Amino acid sequence: MNKKEKILLAFSGGLDTSFCAIYLARERNYEVHSAIVNTGGFTGEELDRIADHAGKLGVASHQVLDATGDYYRNCVRYMLFGNTLRNRNYPLSVSSERSFQAIALVRYATDNGFKAIAHGSTAAGNDQVRFDLTINVLAPEIRVVTPIRDLGISRVKEIEYLQQHGIEMEQKTVKYSINKGLWGTSVGGQETLTSHQELPDEAFPSGPPAEGTELVSVTFEKGEPVALDEQAMKPIDVIRRLEEIGAKYAVGRDVHVGDTIIGIKGRVGFEAPAARMLIDAHLALEKHVLTRWQLHWKEQVGGWYGMFVHEAQFLEPVMRNLEAFLVSTQENVTGTVTLRLRPYVHTVTGVSSEFDLMDPEFAAYGEENKGWSAADIDGFTKLLGNQQMIWHRKNADRRD
Repeated sequence: MNKKEKILLAFSGGLDTSFCAIYLARERNYEVHSAIVNTGGFTGEELDRIADHAGKLGVASHQVLDATGDYYRNCVRYMLFGNTLRNRNYPLSVSSERSFQAIALVRYATDNGFKAIAHGSTAAGNDQVRFDLTINVLAPEIRVVTPIRDLGISRVKEIEYLQQHGIEMEQKTVKYSINKGLWGTSVGGQETLTSHQELPDEAFPSGPPAEGTELVSVTFEKGEPVALDEQAMKPIDVIRRLEEIGAKYAVGRDVHVGDTIIGIKGRVGFEAPAARMLIDAHLALEKHVLTRWQLHWKEQVGGWYGMFVHEAQFLEPVMRNLEAFLVSTQENVTGTVTLRLRPYVHTVTGVSSEFDLMDPEFAAYGEENKGWSAADIDGFTKLLGNQQMIWHRKNADRRD
């Protein structure tokens, strides 16, 4: 008997990858080994349930690859430094994970002799490009196998196929595609395939919001979150704790509409309380401690960084140049920011920092100046307007 070729399946335990596990073994005659790459979205109990589910699907082995630390150090903190939001609302919660999941899969496949990696991406989304490109760049000798994309199969047909093989999926997994990571959760469903329907509260992992209000404070050191409510924590732990607190109030919940890598419009729900609160808090602190031109160029670089992350360009060398610039801007981004949480809403209420440039020693905006005179302002205003004045005089005869 010919020995089966072994294949490494990127596994999440959801509908698509469950279908892949059965299909690759039964229809393609592979020896299927599954690996889930945890980028911070799974608890130990959840990982145990997914491992148990993989066993019921009949995989030859199942492995948990933890990439949370790499993901934070090499991407999340730079997106925080850059206050990165795609289309002004989406913190690239899941988009940014895929390259790191692919990198972890390549490392594991290379170390364990796999010649093929499979994933459950469709032909209509961004993730297929992120997985394929990263694998091709790092290990062009490894084949990429994509059953869902190749078959063009619907979720309904996937469910029917699994039922035929005695596998029943959880109802929420069937109705909604949910991807959870350190920087937030994405939610796709029938509603997001339209341009007008609203995702219901029950579609989101945290459900309906709690009533009331809550005050939290985040302390940053050189741009990184290092304490929550004056309790020192590692940055990843601050993110996880803020995620729990914010999720109670459905903070950071929204719908993102954007242009995909493949050129179509896409719509997805997301819930990213920690990311949205930290970005807003971090930006508020920067407004106090950075100059106008630092803020201006950071906005440009942060936008470019997020765009390259989204477009599967994390391995592009220019990313290291952008990261170096972002790090260089964080020297004085140290202080504490207070936020108030209410159902669906968070608000920055105050900032304190030893590097605060809003200092009454120099002036009180709109009230009192201490470092210049009225005559200084007269001269400053005249010089500031010189070029405009010259243009308007030279072009007076061209006015309507």
